[in-house]
Amino acid sequence: MEQQVTVVTGGGRGIGAATALRLARAGHDIVVGYERDEEAARRTADAVRAEGVRCAVVRADTSVTEDVETLFDTARAELGPVTGLVNNAGVTGPLSRFAEVSPEVVRRVVDVNVTGALLCARRAVREMSTRLGGAGGAIVNISSGAATTGSPGEYVHYAASKAAVDAMTVGLSKELAAEGIRVNSVQPGMTLTDIHAAMGDPERPWRVKDRVPMGRPGEPDEIAAAVAWLMSPDASYTTGAVLRVAGGL
Repeated sequence: MEQQVTVVTGGGRGIGAATALRLARAGHDIVVGYERDEEAARRTADAVRAEGVRCAVVRADTSVTEDVETLFDTARAELGPVTGLVNNAGVTGPLSRFAEVSPEVVRRVVDVNVTGALLCARRAVREMSTRLGGAGGAIVNISSGAATTGSPGEYVHYAASKAAVDAMTVGLSKELAAEGIRVNSVQPGMTLTDIHAAMGDPERPWRVKDRVPMGRPGEPDEIAAAVAWLMSPDASYTTGAVLRVAGGL
């Protein structure tokens, strides 16, 4: 079987880092994409290499076309043909009611969460589609449970961006099924990552844990396990799925 080379955007921390490590344990060579925290990306890369696979680290703002091209060009040059993409990079902006969100924050959330995911998926398709000379592969988009709850009073703009990710997932899965590419998404619920500190409420996963039927937030590795399954041969007949991993929420 062809060696699996998987690009993980936002791979330095949180769900991205946990996913990179899970896939490394399954034998994938990994490209860790990151925007700002190079130190965290390097730590993830060291953990990935400790599993006996290769790893490249690439700085990329996924909303910038040239950065996306560099990300995939580096992956091919250093590790070989790309066979997988985990579209994980995302931002929320601060928690607030929608009328209080600045236009700049709204644009940034849409640029990264929607445009960035589309640009990365577009390049991944050009790498993997059998119609374009590739060998096929898999894409997993990281959505959010917010895509269906709407997150009123917190980040409606973020929820809307993740609903767009799920729509992209369904559309691409149908468009690419005959070209050897499976496309699925995972909707994490409240998960213990530093995204909550970035939105101004680091204790939020525990403060609102009673919203979750299981009574606790999730761990990044619990989300990564679902991603790893969707990327694996065990999910060979699964495409267009939107898999909720949210403790019952």
